[in-house]
Amino acid sequence: MGNELPRFAAVGAGRMGRGIAIAFAYAGHRISLVDLRPRSDEAWRKLQGEAQAEIEASLSGLAQLGVIDAAQVRAIAARVDIVDAAHAPAALAAAELVFEGVPETLEAKREAFEHINRHCREDAILTSTTSSILVTQLAALVHRPERFLNMHWLNPAYVIPVVELSCHPGTDAAVLERTKALMEAIGKLPVVCGASPGYIVPRLQALVMNEAARMIEEGAATAEEIDKATRYGLGLRFAALGVVEFIDFGGCDILHHASREMAASIDRARYTAPAIVDRMVEEGRLGLKSGSGFYEYEGRDVGAYRRDVLSRTLGMLKHVGLWQPPAEATRE
Repeated sequence: MGNELPRFAAVGAGRMGRGIAIAFAYAGHRISLVDLRPRSDEAWRKLQGEAQAEIEASLSGLAQLGVIDAAQVRAIAARVDIVDAAHAPAALAAAELVFEGVPETLEAKREAFEHINRHCREDAILTSTTSSILVTQLAALVHRPERFLNMHWLNPAYVIPVVELSCHPGTDAAVLERTKALMEAIGKLPVVCGASPGYIVPRLQALVMNEAARMIEEGAATAEEIDKATRYGLGLRFAALGVVEFIDFGGCDILHHASREMAASIDRARYTAPAIVDRMVEEGRLGLKSGSGFYEYEGRDVGAYRRDVLSRTLGMLKHVGLWQPPAEATRE
């Protein structure tokens, strides 16, 4: 292994830092899990033991499900260097990609980036894993902010492939491309969004979760029925088709009319369609059936595309065990 320090560092030894560390270790990389807070020897040993135990427990969970061999757990966990405050400067100085994951307060972020700015090399890419603070707010805390962006991981970080990258206007395009390449190299699927609250996934899922809770409150359906409907209806369809692709596939006019009806019968503020939907309907840009929508379909083999969508959907049905072969005889 040699004496070289890891090329990657996760600052903040809490749940998110540990998940990121597992993701890199699983992909074969060593990574420093850095705690910046000065602690007594007893407090440090306690934190170190907790972090080590959680990392090994998470990997053992994968082994129990047959994803990895039980014999691999220790070897993968050993790729994570759990680093205390005294050794943080050296770990940060060696890193080419740094993930800040300290508590969600601007003061905690400011303190963390003071350390990162002081010790990280000039060409290191710096990211924050914040779920609530805009990249434009944090960029001001970073020395050479052109190498900075937010990176939002979805829990569990070592399982879910999507990572949401949020750039500020000054983020260097080459830095973004390098970050995407590094994440793809460990099996992640980076998606890019602007400096907007909620990224992509949290913004969408908050609406769905709040509406589910509201339906229970109103007595429209039980928790069990809603979960059955979302797992095997909504979720299954959106696992096969992206949300925007789904609009085009069914037709923007369908969304337009459904929104109008629910705005009138349920809640105007929640269900009124955005102006872009009304405008696309007026322009006849309905999606797949008109040849143009959010995507362009001119020159595309529509039949092949429809078969591909059907194949994706059938694949999800088979995955959840709900696909049934046809009956061999006519039933009376």
